[in-house]
Amino acid sequence: NGKVFEGPDRIGVNAFLHKVFNMKKIPDTNIIPYRLKANSSQKKRIDNKEPALLFNFNFFDVVPEYHRVGSTEMFVAFELQIGLEAEVSGLREDHLAYEEGRILKAQPLLKEYKKAVEDANDVKSSTPPSSLMEKSEDQNDLKLISSVLEGNFANWKYQELGKKEINGEGTVPLSPGRLCLNNKRLNIWANQNKAVILDGPFELDPSHRYSVDLTSFKMKHIVGISVGLFAHFGPYMVQISALFLGIKRAKEVSLIKP
Repeated sequence: NGKVFEGPDRIGVNAFLHKVFNMKKIPDTNIIPYRLKANSSQKKRIDNKEPALLFNFNFFDVVPEYHRVGSTEMFVAFELQIGLEAEVSGLREDHLAYEEGRILKAQPLLKEYKKAVEDANDVKSSTPPSSLMEKSEDQNDLKLISSVLEGNFANWKYQELGKKEINGEGTVPLSPGRLCLNNKRLNIWANQNKAVILDGPFELDPSHRYSVDLTSFKMKHIVGISVGLFAHFGPYMVQISALFLGIKRAKEVSLIKP
């Protein structure tokens, strides 16, 4: 509609998810388009009132796939470049470095990890004295560990953990009514009637932060199933834990503790 697409950083995660949920798909596909614009390499042509020869088509595949690394949260989208072959080939010469820079800027934890690995490789190729080698590797380990801790705990607001015991009775097996943001295989299985809800959902207070100590279920016979704990996330759901089970005897199985 000629409007700028607003992501979660501008309108908030909840509003963003509801917005994408209500967007239309291309008929007979799982593609949810949200933007078509001229590639930035075409600015000079556009400024000269010449037609653009290369466009970016951005879309989601079924859902805005959700990932979290440390405290960095991401929703995955896709980009298809449409244009003349010469324009696309010319763009490829420096586009990969540009895209890598964008990704690392959005994921500082990944950037620190990549730098630590590259530094370690540089040290190994220079064959210095062993004591210097060990010192450098220790520094790289410290840098990586520090980045993980900073990614997980920076700007953390501590709240009293919610205490609640839920003893579910199980439900009549129903197919999930929501798409999962971080397990697209589940969406396929649900569409094939191969996924069911074993219990829940259960109401929790959204103002509390909960710590899951134990989640388990009982079955008489288990043959090759994947079981998980899920939470509602806007109009979708996200998978919190997962456990794959092969052939097992009847017993109680924990989804959290090994």
